[in-house]
Parts: sequence; structure tokens; C-alpha cells
Amino acid sequence: MADEASVALVPTGRRERNKQRMRERIFSAALSLFAEKGFEQTTIDDITERADVARGTFFNHFQHKEELITTWSNRRRERLEDKLQQEALAAVDVSRALARCMTALVDINDEEPAELNQVMLMCWVRAGLPITEHPYTAEVFADVIRTGLAKGRIRPGTDPLQVGHLLRDAYLGALFRLRRDDLKGTDLRLELQRVLDTVLPSILTDAH
Repeated sequence: MADEASVALVPTGRRERNKQRMRERIFSAALSLFAEKGFEQTTIDDITERADVARGTFFNHFQHKEELITTWSNRRRERLEDKLQQEALAAVDVSRALARCMTALVDINDEEPAELNQVMLMCWVRAGLPITEHPYTAEVFADVIRTGLAKGRIRPGTDPLQVGHLLRDAYLGALFRLRRDDLKGTDLRLELQRVLDTVLPSILTDAH
């Protein structure tokens, strides 16, 4: 019986893998087109032609074109989780821990083609996701501040979530200015370090 059960599980696993591969194929085709043509100019027919799948196959994996924006955003969050999962942030001082968080965010942006990044950021904003999505990045920063408070490295009375939102907002603002080409002579990494240099003196204890 155990052998029969094991055999029965194989097709299900294979089907799930095939489903995931097809979803990835469609998603990759869509992103390549968005980078080339823009989001609004890309149709579902364009995506299915590039992915070489039937139109109905698209709707088996995505309810509508806008769901690709949510998928893109979720994948960026997952990549941030993966990058920080390997970092022992609680074991280092607050300044270094926050700098590592910022570095992870910069790396995520650098891993994508600039054209795609710009298109998807604009779509993300137009879809209202900066307002409706859970502010995961703010929570990441807030967790570092909470650890610092517990270790006496952050001034008592500091609100971790408020600082978290402040740093998230500063990150997004820097990202938008970079895409607008307002950060001439600098880059995202340097700009975010300047943000930390401005914020940290107001929250660190005198002894830190």
C-alpha cells in the first residue's frame, strides 16, 4: 500500500511542476514585452504569442494582465526575504543591520533590467499597490529597530514601526527619483546610505 501511495503522488508532483513552468513561461514572456513595448501597449495576445501558448492558457494562470504587476511585486518581496534570511541581522549592530537591508533592496533593483524596472514601478504605482499592499519592507526595518531597543542600542521611546515606515518611504522616494533621473551624480546605494546617515543619529543611543 505504501508503494502504491508513493506512485500516486508522482503524477501530482509532475503536474504541479509543469503548471509552475508554464506560469513562469508566461510571466517571463510578459516581462520581456513590458520592457520592450511598455505595459499598456502589450496585449494578452502579444504575451501568449511570445510564450507560444493558447489565449486560454494565460487565463488558467492569471485572471487578467494586471495580476502580473502583483506577481512582480510579490516576487520582489520573496527575493528580499530570501536575501535577508541568510543574514544574522540580530547579531550585528543597528547601523550595519539597516545597511544590509538597504543593500538587499538595492541588489533586487540591480538584478532587473533598468527598462523593466521603470515600467513595472510605474505600473505598481498606477495600480495603487504602494497603498494597498502590506508594507513588508517597513516591517523589516521595524524588526531591526525592535532588536536595537531590546539591546539598548536605540533610544527609549522610539517607535519601531514609525521608523520602519520612514525608511521605507525614503527608499521608495529614492527609487522614484532615480527612475526620474533626479539623482544625477549618485546612485541608489549611495542615496540610501545618506538616508541612514541622516536618520540614525536621531535614534541611536549616545553610547552607540
